[in-house]
Amino acid sequence: MPSILVDTGPLVALASRRDHWHARCVRFLQNYRGELITTWPVLTEFSHLVDTPASLQQLQAWAQRGSLRIHAMGHDELKHVVDWMARYADRPMDLADASLVHVACVTGVQEVWSIDRADFETYRLPNRRRFRLVAMN
Repeated sequence: MPSILVDTGPLVALASRRDHWHARCVRFLQNYRGELITTWPVLTEFSHLVDTPASLQQLQAWAQRGSLRIHAMGHDELKHVVDWMARYADRPMDLADASLVHVACVTGVQEVWSIDRADFETYRLPNRRRFRLVAMN
């Protein structure tokens, strides 16, 4: 089964019908047959931007059904995330993005669903590998 990493932007767009990206994100999700992977920093950012219980309940339901996997990060992984942030301090890279970069390194998943495309076009994985960005038409 294919897997993609999910950044905050698509989750926010899915939660708000008024969001500019809503329709495209809904279409993508309706056609995608695979695993969505995200992190607690992404969910924290999401909850800050979309502060509605219904949206958080929807994410929780996705996770419970297995449609959204939340990659748990422990103390040791936090060091790697902070290292990524230091490496891209000139951008700067936020905690949510750094957590996804780290998960890409750990899982081998290089495809990312993000609205902030410029960031993930800039970030490089080990061996200078690039992220593949999900196309949303």
